[in-house]
Amino acid sequence: MQITQDEIDQALKTWGEGKIAISKAFEEGGIEAARKVASANIDSYYGFDLGPVLFKPTMASGAQTFRPTKAGALAYFCGHSEEYPLDNGFAIMGWVASESITSASFIQGDVAMWMGWVSLTNKDGSVTTVDKSFGYKKDATGTLRIVLHHSSLPYQPSEAGS
Repeated sequence: MQITQDEIDQALKTWGEGKIAISKAFEEGGIEAARKVASANIDSYYGFDLGPVLFKPTMASGAQTFRPTKAGALAYFCGHSEEYPLDNGFAIMGWVASESITSASFIQGDVAMWMGWVSLTNKDGSVTTVDKSFGYKKDATGTLRIVLHHSSLPYQPSEAGS
């Protein structure tokens, strides 16, 4: 089942809309509502049922930098976790818009990779842009699943002589 660029574009849109839905659920119903929406989002487009997901969130560090389990992803997106006390809840920050800008995609059969920028806008109009890589695999039902999610803040070189 060959992955297409259109499927990748849709997956990027779905990922961004998921963060917006989690933010809205948190705003309207609190952390339990956000967790419910986040859990459903993770189940619908991440590949944790295929094995460990190679998930490196933007603002994770130390022993909890990498999140190969659903519990680690849920904690990152929603915060409020005793197991991940440094997580603030990336997906509950009031996101209202998402945009993905493609640098390049690699597609080979039922596996694809994407690299580019993802910009999220919060309700105050502040934009956060991250460098992002996603790896996708189609599951047995033909559903595109994220099996690699790497995110980092853009490199900010220091000025010469400072």
